[in-house]
Amino acid sequence: MADSANLVTITDDNFKDRIEDHGGLSMVDFWAEWCGPCRLIAPFVSELADDFAGRVRVGKLDVDANMSTSMRFGVRSIPSILFFKDGQHVDTVIGAVPKAQLQQKIEQHLQ
Repeated sequence: MADSANLVTITDDNFKDRIEDHGGLSMVDFWAEWCGPCRLIAPFVSELADDFAGRVRVGKLDVDANMSTSMRFGVRSIPSILFFKDGQHVDTVIGAVPKAQLQQKIEQHLQ
């Protein structure tokens, strides 16, 4: 996982506390260690965590270790980036997309 002090590790156990009970916008990267496209976008996710620090909670959830949450949101392809506003799932981006596309989604949901 890319290093950023602003990235939050999300698990099945802390998902409710860190995402569903969070007021505001959250972006969660559903990923796996073995996934090449996941590794490709990891630096973007880390940079966005820094770029939007204090305004957006950015987290990463390892799908292999946290199957319950992955299944709950129907994550079948990774990377999947899910957006939550005030704890409610509002958008999903699937695949290795450019940083600008993720940034655009964040800005859209911050409005």
